[in-house]
Amino acid sequence: MSGRESGRTRTPSGGHTALSDPNSLEVVPGSAHEKLEGWVPELATPEEVRAALEQAFDYRGDVLITCKDGTKIEGYIFDRRTGSTLADSFVRLLPKDGGQKMAIPYAEIAALAFTGRDMAAGNNWEAWVRHYWEKKAAGESDISLQPEKLE
Repeated sequence: MSGRESGRTRTPSGGHTALSDPNSLEVVPGSAHEKLEGWVPELATPEEVRAALEQAFDYRGDVLITCKDGTKIEGYIFDRRTGSTLADSFVRLLPKDGGQKMAIPYAEIAALAFTGRDMAAGNNWEAWVRHYWEKKAAGESDISLQPEKLE
């Protein structure tokens, strides 16, 4: 997109003017987040395992992984590597108890549960702006928006 198409034009001195219409700029749509808290997905097929772990990676809370040997590990998935098979794919997790980072192969995962609170659920920009205008409409002054306290 050229400067003129985006609403910018050159001034005689060679600089740019401010945007004439910021609403005409290209806008990328946001992504919708499902409410996953408390969900226990079915992991019957390799495709279901991959799909559930991809959602777990996007989740902003803790998950509980039950391994095929019965071991249960709760924590935050911060990385995943997908290979051609479940044995070649793994998730990396920060355990809730503060232990060392762990890598768990997809092939060793028997069950998955979304146990922790999604810390970013409902905290998008639109929600913050709506909260601001609600406070302003209620007559409050010196309004500031503060993040929620972490647990």
